[in-house]
This record gives sequence, C-alpha cells and structure tokens, in this order.
Amino acid sequence: MMADKPLKVLVACEFSGTVRNAFNALGHDAWSCDILPAEDGSNRHIVGDARDLLNDGWDLLMVAHPPCTRLCLSGLRWLHTPPPGRTLESMWAELDEGAELFSAFWNAPIERVCVENPKMHRHAKARIRNYQEPTQFVQPWWFGEPVFKATGLYLRGLPALTPVDPLTPPVQKSEEGKAWSKIHRASGWNKDRWRERVRFFPGIANAMAAQWGGLVDDSLPMAA
Repeated sequence: MMADKPLKVLVACEFSGTVRNAFNALGHDAWSCDILPAEDGSNRHIVGDARDLLNDGWDLLMVAHPPCTRLCLSGLRWLHTPPPGRTLESMWAELDEGAELFSAFWNAPIERVCVENPKMHRHAKARIRNYQEPTQFVQPWWFGEPVFKATGLYLRGLPALTPVDPLTPPVQKSEEGKAWSKIHRASGWNKDRWRERVRFFPGIANAMAAQWGGLVDDSLPMAA
C-alpha cells in the first residue's frame, strides 16, 4: 500500500524502538517515548511521560506496552490477597494509576489510536473512561514468528490487523509448543526477563506499519 502522505506517529511506552523503526522504515515520521532511554540509542526517542506529548499534533498513537500489572486479568488475585510486603490499599491505588494512564491514551486527541494490553478484569474496565472491548487479540505466529503470546489491541480509527505469513502452530503441550511458549515459561524474575516480556514483536510491528501507514512515496515531504 502506498501512503498519500507521511504520518506523524508517537509510539508510547517503548524503549526498544521496534514499532518506531517499523514506521520510519516506510517513510513515516515516528518517535518513541518512554521513561527509559532508547535501547538502540536513537535520536528519535523522547525520555519522559508520553502523556505530556499527546497534544502535539500526532496522526497516530501506538501505545506499545503500558504498565498493565494491575489491569490484567492474571493479576486480579492481588486485589484480594496482596503479595508479601504489600497492602490492599497499595494494590488498589496502583490499579487506579494504571487505569488513569490507559484512559489518557485511549481518550487522547488523536485520530488513530492503538493501545496494546492483555485481557482486563472488571475492576479495571469500570475505571477506564469510555472503555471498549479490544478489537482483536493477535498472536506473533500470525506474522511469522514462532511464539505463543496473545496480544490485545484496543483500536480506535484503525482496522484490525490481517495476518501476514502465518505459521502453523504446534500443540502447546508438545516439546515444540513449549519452545513457542518460552516467554511465559521462563523461570524466575530477574533484571533481564522483564525486558523480554515487554518487547514488541517485529512481525506485528511491521504489519502495523504496512497496514496502518503504508509505504510513503519518496517524493512526498516528511511530516512536520
């Protein structure tokens, strides 16, 4: 698909540059923003709170990995029985903070919005302004990567993604299936594992750039 003009794209909550680079590779004016510095040292990365940038005239907002620990269904148990050293009050306070962050992105004054997030529990849904169910859940193997990891996409002003070069998934309990589940099956929690769990998949990122932005004609000027 050839784009009529370059899009000005903000990729929030991303330090890896995966989604940012996919859009830039097709000629768009894409920037990433996170509280962490860019992993690849790119000068197209802003260190800070992405909410401070939402009124800067973006054409598309992609929120790659907002903090979702308290919003996702898998963490519901901590709202009833907090982990050691934590209180119920702190768990619910973090839920409120997470819902407010999601709400800010979902209701941003931007025409096209995608927020990635796992399946949410009912307390999270009730706290998000103008909540809508995710448009779709995608898997990396739909886009040529041998990994099981359901990724929820909350879309506004954007079509659902169409699979590209999908693989045939193995039985999850088979040895090959266990290898495809390596992200979930990784043992322990350390300073490196969390980086892998929040890293976006290149296949999905490339599909987003191609299907939501398209290739920009080289003769067109870069977005201001």
